[in-house]
Amino acid sequence: MAAGAACAPCTAVQTSTPPTGGLGVVAPDDVGPAAMHPTSGVVDVLVDDEQQATEVAQRYLSYFQGPVPEWSCADQRLLRHAVPENRLRAYDVRALITLLADTGSVLELRRSFGLGMVTALIRIEGRPLGLMANNPQHLGGAIDAAASDKAARFMRLCNAHGLPVLSLCDTPGFMVGPQAETTALVRHNARLFLAAASLQVPVFTVVLRKGYGLGAQAMAAGGFHETLFTVAWPTGEFGGMGLEGYVRLGFRKEMQAIADPAARQAWYEAKLAGLVEQGKALSIASVLRRPGQWHPPICGVAIKAATAIGN
Repeated sequence: MAAGAACAPCTAVQTSTPPTGGLGVVAPDDVGPAAMHPTSGVVDVLVDDEQQATEVAQRYLSYFQGPVPEWSCADQRLLRHAVPENRLRAYDVRALITLLADTGSVLELRRSFGLGMVTALIRIEGRPLGLMANNPQHLGGAIDAAASDKAARFMRLCNAHGLPVLSLCDTPGFMVGPQAETTALVRHNARLFLAAASLQVPVFTVVLRKGYGLGAQAMAAGGFHETLFTVAWPTGEFGGMGLEGYVRLGFRKEMQAIADPAARQAWYEAKLAGLVEQGKALSIASVLRRPGQWHPPICGVAIKAATAIGN
């Protein structure tokens, strides 16, 4: 949709006579203006004018036409530094995606909606893929209702056009709390699993850092063994829920029994460190591969999968 050049009204609106019911007197430009729809998730890409809209539409459709013969990409060794070794430091997942994908091949969809999830059409070595990724800079990567809807719709898009799905997982799980529950969180979260269950295209999951709870399972098409493959970077860590919350809730009695606040905090940090070490990808991996060395296996599997589904 072009900014300031179009609107998407859902019904006829009275604009010249006194209000007698319904919406009353409303200016046409106030009903579904372009600026409203990116944040509501109605518009995939907001552009400046009709010419740019045509260019983006052509680019969008190109991902459904198969591979391109010529491509280039950034030095994949830079991926080693894309996720900080300090597990408490956030990072820009979009910068990571730009490094991973072929140069100039990232087309992000619905960027201003569902901020905790990034969805984009990309190419890797010329092959088109759908990519979805948790955004650790929003709610720490937790998946809320809007992010669930965004990812579920994106998976259906990829399935309709035969695009394999690459999932970059870094989430502490589904968002929780009284405010989150007012958004019908359970119903929206369930859409992720329902969309994944109906996929006919392969899914590849890469755990960048946090792989916790049902949220991480949803990022892996319902389970880490449901994808065509699941790999983790050395920064990956796993658990049934966020480890900080697990220690504070699961060991509440033990912590309350320690009277000295400093000693209690020291006990907490030691317990947490032990669980982090136990859940590290390096502790549970069956195969080790550096981040800069994972490009060939993803592309190879994607090519075979795309060939199998007639892409």
